[in-house]
Amino acid sequence: MDEKAKGAKILARSFLAMALILTALNLPAQEGRKLISNPTPAYPETAKRFRLTGVVKVEVVVAPDGHIKATKVVGGHPLLVSAVEETLKNWKYAPASTEATVLLEFKFNP
Repeated sequence: MDEKAKGAKILARSFLAMALILTALNLPAQEGRKLISNPTPAYPETAKRFRLTGVVKVEVVVAPDGHIKATKVVGGHPLLVSAVEETLKNWKYAPASTEATVLLEFKFNP
């Protein structure tokens, strides 16, 4: 592979990594509600062993106090969904006067 192709490949990977981070954080949907704590879901060991990849989409209802009040899985492999649901218990948004509904997307790659 020549140097130009290697550079293009590195640039593409960097762009993809940045896109994945922004997607996981779902920044555009959260502009009105600041995230205080948003730990990243752990990649389950079983999923790693089977090289399972995928996307988990979850709709969350954020209570006025900033805690996630309810979650509704929109899609994703059950092994990956469990990791996301467990992590969302530790997410916290800034307090607000009303509830908010946010669609979150998490991508898993080995």
